[in-house]
Amino acid sequence: MDPSFRPDQFTPEAVSDETRAINAALAHRLAGAVPPVDIAAARVSFTRGEGPIPATLRSPRAETMSINGQNGQQISLRVIAPPAPKGVFLHIHGGGWWVGSADMRDGDLERVTERTGLACVSVDYRLAPEHPYPAGPDDCEAAARWLIAHAKERFGSTRLVIGGESAGAHLAVVTLLRLRDAGHRHAFCGANLIFGVYDLTLTPSARKAEATLVTNRRRIEAATVAFLPADADRRDPDISPIQADLSGLPRALFTVGTLDPLLDDSLFLHARWIAAGNAAELAVYPGGVHGFTAFPGKLAAEANARIDRFMAEAAIL
Repeated sequence: MDPSFRPDQFTPEAVSDETRAINAALAHRLAGAVPPVDIAAARVSFTRGEGPIPATLRSPRAETMSINGQNGQQISLRVIAPPAPKGVFLHIHGGGWWVGSADMRDGDLERVTERTGLACVSVDYRLAPEHPYPAGPDDCEAAARWLIAHAKERFGSTRLVIGGESAGAHLAVVTLLRLRDAGHRHAFCGANLIFGVYDLTLTPSARKAEATLVTNRRRIEAATVAFLPADADRRDPDISPIQADLSGLPRALFTVGTLDPLLDDSLFLHARWIAAGNAAELAVYPGGVHGFTAFPGKLAAEANARIDRFMAEAAIL
């Protein structure tokens, strides 16, 4: 277990006054929010940062390119790259598999590029419910396979890191498992997994989440229903990677807050990741809610600094 992890992080006293104030302001804002009337409006609102997770500014230096998916469909990749990349970060955005876009975290990816020297490639995967499982995972796998084949010629490096937030972290792990099983065991050298959902049958913390900020059990269940066909087996490792054989995966950093309904997902998958013989770090942040790395304050700054260090180190080790 990572030496910076401490049991006292779970006590109420560990939460700073600044974090309490940020959470209180968020609760006040969400209490007065009017939900969008349909999926299209919800997607626009989410991407603009009008929901619980603030958006970042679009990068003026981002480029968009297209690749072919498994069935010939076009997949858009958003690229933010330094002049001479030290490696490539394959980013998979969050949003419960049904909202979000590759440009919504441009500011975060600008930061990653500046601090790590990595080129950032974000995937605009197909969204549910119009494109339910396995469409999203298939698109992420296609993007990963494209990078394995073309990263050297396009970016000058074969050092690849993968990751994402929430549903994006789930898709990142699913992609790694698929690649390993297809013979690409060492294609990626690091996994940056930020408050992911890894058990779609719901872990205890998700099942008990009734009045939690940003997301709760009802919203998590609604997202999984939209994402999965009615006859899907939620225990399938391609759906719930907590059930998978996790051997042969790269070193990983699990980032999560103590007030996140998906806390157990990170705790449990981190333990299984290590038990399978892989290297992993667990960073648990006192008072962090779902999505806290996008908020202002010291807590997010510390988490993002550690994320950047991890990815920079993973790309050179």
